[in-house]
Amino acid sequence: MKNSKKMFILTEIILAGMVIIVAFAMFQEKIGEERGKVSVIIQNSDDNQWDAFKYGLRMAAQDYQVEVFVVSTGGTLSADEEREAVEHEVDNGADAVIVQPVMGADIQAMLKKVKSRVPAVLVESLAAEDEQSEKLPYVKPDNPAMGKALAAELLKDYNGRLEGKTMGIISEEEGAAAERRQGFLEALKDKGIRTLWTVSGVSSENEEHFLEMQEEVDFVIALDDKSLTMAGQEEASNNLHGALVYGIGNSTEAVYYLDTGSTRCLVVPDEFNVGYQSVKEAAESLGHFFRKPQGQTVSYTVMRRDTLFSKENQEILFTMSQ
Repeated sequence: MKNSKKMFILTEIILAGMVIIVAFAMFQEKIGEERGKVSVIIQNSDDNQWDAFKYGLRMAAQDYQVEVFVVSTGGTLSADEEREAVEHEVDNGADAVIVQPVMGADIQAMLKKVKSRVPAVLVESLAAEDEQSEKLPYVKPDNPAMGKALAAELLKDYNGRLEGKTMGIISEEEGAAAERRQGFLEALKDKGIRTLWTVSGVSSENEEHFLEMQEEVDFVIALDDKSLTMAGQEEASNNLHGALVYGIGNSTEAVYYLDTGSTRCLVVPDEFNVGYQSVKEAAESLGHFFRKPQGQTVSYTVMRRDTLFSKENQEILFTMSQ
């Protein structure tokens, strides 16, 4: 009698386990069939600096069979505006979000909250400087390495001798630019060059000829695409008092200023791969709630005017024009 009772209980346990497994499999299949909308929230999304990034989004959307929607943002988002945009997309059916984070603890907390509802992937930079805090998956350029590469090119042009030289550093905003600046300055430590000014949050739209009003320097260092194109335009108009422009950029406009000689050196992040890998991460996270977050950094390319149209650079230029 006892054996029969034990067998009955064991059979019930096995059957209950099978029901749970089947239900979970059906739930996963339903998720795979129904989920597929990925919303992308980036700063100034209509700007041409995102062309290669968006091309990567489209190619990954085809490969992973998801629908990708880039939210239209007219300019730089504040922390509150970004929070509202993310929450709006999730509330309206987004199955995953890809976000270029505005710096701030509130954004980090908000994204962690969103993560409990749908997968969230960061692009371009992390949500906070503290990398030991709870991590979200991210795909971003190797920002410190790009800063160091830019410094190496400047040193190469002057045989490592920059004593007595001066520079000004400009970036559109913090985040990725802060990492690039840190790498750049570390590489130039004890090289004798002085930084006379550092500005951020300025673009050609809100301050015409801003750079012309700055103290004269030997070099203008631009750490993002908007700043680079602004500096290139000012150099082309002879408004930099003879300063030479070195910078980081990823648009056809940035390449134009390199081609015309207004920029001496251009470090180009692989934005196509940022877009592609972020969609890949989001798509593979759909329905896999226990998937370990992945962090990825993508490569960069150093471009000079005399090698601009080399075979190695053709693919990068192609992604920028799509």
